[in-house]
Amino acid sequence: MPFRPRSALSVRRASRWGLRRRVTVAFGLLALGLSVVLSVVAWVIVSQSLVREARAAALTETTLDASVLDSALAAGDTTGAAALDAMPRTQAAAGLLEVRGRWYATSPSIGPTSLPVQLVAAVVKGDAATQRIDVDGRLYLAVGMPLTISRGTFFEVYSMSSTQSATRTLSASLAGATILTVLLGVVVGRSAAQIALRPLVRLNTAAAEVASGRFSVRLDDGGDPDLVPITDSFNQTVAALDRRVVADARFAVDVSHELRTPLMTMLNSMQVIKNREETVPEPLREPVQLLADDLDRFRLLVTDLLEVSRHDAGEQLVLEAVVVGDLVRRAADAAAGRSVTVVADDARTLTMEADKRRLERIVVNLVRNAEIHGGGCAHVRVEADDGVVRVLVDDHGSGIPTELRERVFERFARGPSTTSGGVGLGLAIVQRHAELHGGSVAVTDAPGGGARFVVEIPLERR
Repeated sequence: MPFRPRSALSVRRASRWGLRRRVTVAFGLLALGLSVVLSVVAWVIVSQSLVREARAAALTETTLDASVLDSALAAGDTTGAAALDAMPRTQAAAGLLEVRGRWYATSPSIGPTSLPVQLVAAVVKGDAATQRIDVDGRLYLAVGMPLTISRGTFFEVYSMSSTQSATRTLSASLAGATILTVLLGVVVGRSAAQIALRPLVRLNTAAAEVASGRFSVRLDDGGDPDLVPITDSFNQTVAALDRRVVADARFAVDVSHELRTPLMTMLNSMQVIKNREETVPEPLREPVQLLADDLDRFRLLVTDLLEVSRHDAGEQLVLEAVVVGDLVRRAADAAAGRSVTVVADDARTLTMEADKRRLERIVVNLVRNAEIHGGGCAHVRVEADDGVVRVLVDDHGSGIPTELRERVFERFARGPSTTSGGVGLGLAIVQRHAELHGGSVAVTDAPGGGARFVVEIPLERR
């Protein structure tokens, strides 16, 4: 019932990246790396192939044109300019002819100065040569051929805009394919992570149920041989823990039962002494009173330990029809020694299936906690709402800090300034009995000050 705050536990820093996210990102990065490598390789191969095809076509066409032009000049019946103008229209953007040191061109924008010196020098030496050039921001392919008969040189310049356009289209397609591949990799990675983490999810769920006290939970390997070791280990651990808890609970029950006989003897003897208190010498009266108080506290401890041990041993509810308002009124008023109960109109005749002994214990422990540690019980209210019966117990104390409200229901929890009786099991028993009925208990601030304990129990158990 009372509460003793414990030292704060160290909080582990959560990993910035969970396993699911790491697997997803890994798949995405793998897809990105593979797609980038494949895209670069594809781009290099295809772009070089396009350039080679364009170069081969330009060489073939220029070779034919140079042969025709050389024959025309060798006949001597035409000038260089006339022979160049008489050339049939081809895919070339411009034609340039050099004969006896004089240059002739078919395009005013592309002249001899547009040709690289290295290209001209190679053709003058008698070799066919090609080179990509830039003219006014546009890319061209210049092809040079020596004229063996007329002892001149001939150049044709071809636009590479179509090759550039094809390369840009290829680049955009590969970039789009890379993005789609990465997205697909992320989706596949997330799906793979979910599939891979399913055993961990089941393990986490089972561990949470075990932590809540359900020791009958067992894991199934699902026919996966890789999961057999961990499922067997988990199941064996839970089974051993179940046996240990049951054995400890039975031991505690047996000890509590064994303590009750000598305890009753001591209590009866103390009652006899109290009945003859006037015969006790004055110097012994205070020690006798202290002993009586400790015996009463010992009685509460044994009773609470027996109650907790029954719960840990798996004792089931004994359900019977209970008029909730009447039960709470009798238990609360008896525990407070005065009338403190108010039953709402909608709960006056409310009947539900419940364990009468445990329900009475919930009310008695809360009222006793308010009386001893909360400055007195202000009032107890019973009400019903939306299929739930609610019991509210308010006290006159200073309340419980928000950060400590979860710990008040722990076993042997006691407040920092607690000097009164109590062993710190009452509220733990309240919580366990409420949960056995499928309900819950919480503590908030009472409207008039102090603490308010709220117990909610569903009228129909799930």
